[in-house]
Amino acid sequence: MKTIKLYLFLLLLMLSQVFAMAQTVEVLVAAHRGDWRNYAENSIEAIESCIRMGVDVVEIDVAKTKDGHLILMHDRTVDRATSGKGLVSDFTLAEIQKLRLRNGLGSITDFKIPTFEEAMIVAKDRIIVDVDKADEYMDDVYEILKKTGTLKQAFVKSDKPYNQLYRKYGVILEKMIFVPVIRPHKETTIDSVAVVLNMECPVYEISFAEASKELFQQMKAKLQNTASVLWFNSLWDSNSGGYTDDKALTDPNGNYGYLIDTLGARIIQTDRPAYLLEYLRKKGLHD
Repeated sequence: MKTIKLYLFLLLLMLSQVFAMAQTVEVLVAAHRGDWRNYAENSIEAIESCIRMGVDVVEIDVAKTKDGHLILMHDRTVDRATSGKGLVSDFTLAEIQKLRLRNGLGSITDFKIPTFEEAMIVAKDRIIVDVDKADEYMDDVYEILKKTGTLKQAFVKSDKPYNQLYRKYGVILEKMIFVPVIRPHKETTIDSVAVVLNMECPVYEISFAEASKELFQQMKAKLQNTASVLWFNSLWDSNSGGYTDDKALTDPNGNYGYLIDTLGARIIQTDRPAYLLEYLRKKGLHD
């Protein structure tokens, strides 16, 4: 917890220092949809659990209700994650708040669907927030981050070209911490991603099914003397190159270790945050 507070303090003062430190001192842990194995995905309780266990970043998903409110929800429908059925966009906020979230086993819980604003109030000065699907509602996301005083505590990410997003949203993009998502494949070369890497973003998220080890090593080398870091996922084969949380249960060095030592991961997004934290702490890569 002490390190998280230090990182957040530095993040608020000078973002680049955080990742310059993280590049040499430790690997940061990002919890995918919060601690959903013990609570419900995208719930306040799942965020609070991440804070208690010492996670550095919590990833959440945003969607918009019929009456224009941003809530936390991964899917376009509420069918899988809640007690209801139908498109999120067909519900008002009042109707959404009557639903209950399901846990990882699909059972209905007492947990409610939070608004994005509620989530950012809980996270403020406590944990970095990675806002997925922000590129669909960037202007609304910006207003909430501004209102809650969390503009320098949240990542907004997209795999869409930055100039395309800029044409749609304008200067508000410059006021937030933008994280490009790079999706390389077997034929991707360092030259083809150089334009993105030259943006000097603090974080570059990598999502890949299959790509050359040499590409990632070249990316790592290109960023070596900068304050930027590479974010890898360990969620499922198609976005982690097969180096997953489940495989790490029996071979952590061959999965987490490979992402860190060979590919250059300095942030790992995981569905098993407690297990990854335990591994990193044993390796002296997280306090």
